[in-house]
Amino acid sequence: MRARDKAAISALRATLAALDNAEATPVDTQALQGVALDHAPVGVGSTEAARHELSEREVVDIVRAEAAERLEVAARLTAPAHTERATRLRTEAAVLHRYLDGSGGGQDIAPSADTTSARTER
Repeated sequence: MRARDKAAISALRATLAALDNAEATPVDTQALQGVALDHAPVGVGSTEAARHELSEREVVDIVRAEAAERLEVAARLTAPAHTERATRLRTEAAVLHRYLDGSGGGQDIAPSADTTSARTER
């Protein structure tokens, strides 16, 4: 990251955002309908909800899905004009796979068969 590896930064930021989104508590829109403004919760923390705690398996699945999505899009970019973008997406997927393998940042996440098969597709 010190060398300003733009592909790694992009992949990790997007994956952190996906993990953050997965932790969000779903909003019950039915409960919100018909609530008068007078009855709306007020005050500091009154609308706070506990975030969903992701298990290690869920985190691995999300990281794996982010890598797979990049590889899928890169495979669809076949026009010569998109070569640079496809290469960048493959590089980002490789960064995520390093984290899944446990060599990306000291993580102890074991690789799975999905990770291995995705690597052989490149």
